[in-house]
Amino acid sequence: MIAVLQGITFMVLLQLAFAVWNASRLPVLGAPHSKETAGLKEVDYRKLLSAPSAADPDKNLAESASSQRPALSVLIPARDEAGNISACLETVLACSTAGRQTEIIVLDDRSADGTAELAAAAGGSRTRVLAGAELPEGWAGKCHACAQLAEAAEGEWLLFLDADIRLQPQALEAALTSAAAQGSGLITGFPRQQTGSWLERLAVPLMVFTIICHLPIPLVRRSRDPRFAAAHGGFMLIHRDSYVRCGGHSAIRSQLVDDMALARAVKLAGDPVTLADITGHTEMRMYHNAPEVWKGYRKNIYAGLGRKPVLLLGVLLFYALLYIFPVMAALWALITGEAAALLWAAAAVAGGAAVKRTADRAGRQPFWFCLLLPASMISLIAIAAASWRGSVSGQGYEWKGRRYR
Repeated sequence: MIAVLQGITFMVLLQLAFAVWNASRLPVLGAPHSKETAGLKEVDYRKLLSAPSAADPDKNLAESASSQRPALSVLIPARDEAGNISACLETVLACSTAGRQTEIIVLDDRSADGTAELAAAAGGSRTRVLAGAELPEGWAGKCHACAQLAEAAEGEWLLFLDADIRLQPQALEAALTSAAAQGSGLITGFPRQQTGSWLERLAVPLMVFTIICHLPIPLVRRSRDPRFAAAHGGFMLIHRDSYVRCGGHSAIRSQLVDDMALARAVKLAGDPVTLADITGHTEMRMYHNAPEVWKGYRKNIYAGLGRKPVLLLGVLLFYALLYIFPVMAALWALITGEAAALLWAAAAVAGGAAVKRTADRAGRQPFWFCLLLPASMISLIAIAAASWRGSVSGQGYEWKGRRYR
């Protein structure tokens, strides 16, 4: 038992070292994050969006024509979002864009709760509200809504936002800054998550935990391998040309985890993808109760792992070994009076809490959330098992009144 606990403690400490390093490599939205832009000032980024070139008058002519279109299109797909859409639009409209022209479009995806009327009232003359078409066979609902928004948009950059996101006043300006510095491709990130119910607190912060613990952040930007990709559908900023090159949402029309699928498509098209820290500029509450958490994660977990049962089992066993077994061993050691086993079990538990705190700090979560890690892993295993059953049984998943396989 002691040898096992020593091995687990060693693995946890290795995980902690990686997590600390990885979190430190996360670029911040609106700040320099590459060698090419590290020496530029923020104002220079914005000039890159429209600076003329005296050496190429034909290019200047073309750029002059394209400058008539908005620099940014904020695109919000909304299905039954009556509780969110007004507050979302209020924060978008309150954002500064440093004089750059911005258009805002909401697509009402056949809502039954008055979302369209609320969007029109909140957005006023600065917002277009479109009526979504009926969902075609073979399309996931959000992919279809985003495809319609992209077709209607005129901006050079397309920013897909979820209706439950809230922006800080400098969010769009920071987005344009990073966009100009990168030049093309996709910029995404995980908003700061607000939680209320216990299952939210246990499960929602694990999104950032899995990224910080397992995905080398620099390779998201530097590698063209689509396996090194991460994205959050609540904030997806993509250049129009990159969107066209990768096939847009039409190319991933049936994908339930559309954000990851789009990020991989952008990489396969040869364009850059950046995973940025956007927690200083965005926040959201994805779910509002335990049933919503269960349904949302049940829909996404197995599909997000490519529907690979061996990979799912391996990940869950790894988490159980590192973060649940030490707690069980500590309880056993307390009962039996095994002091050495208790010491090593406590070290493994403390190391796991430190790993969780590192990830929670990156996601701007409360300090005490790190103490919930064993319970978080138990909830994750339960939801993941249900996600697997939903796929292999053919039962599928229900989300916002639609059923998916």
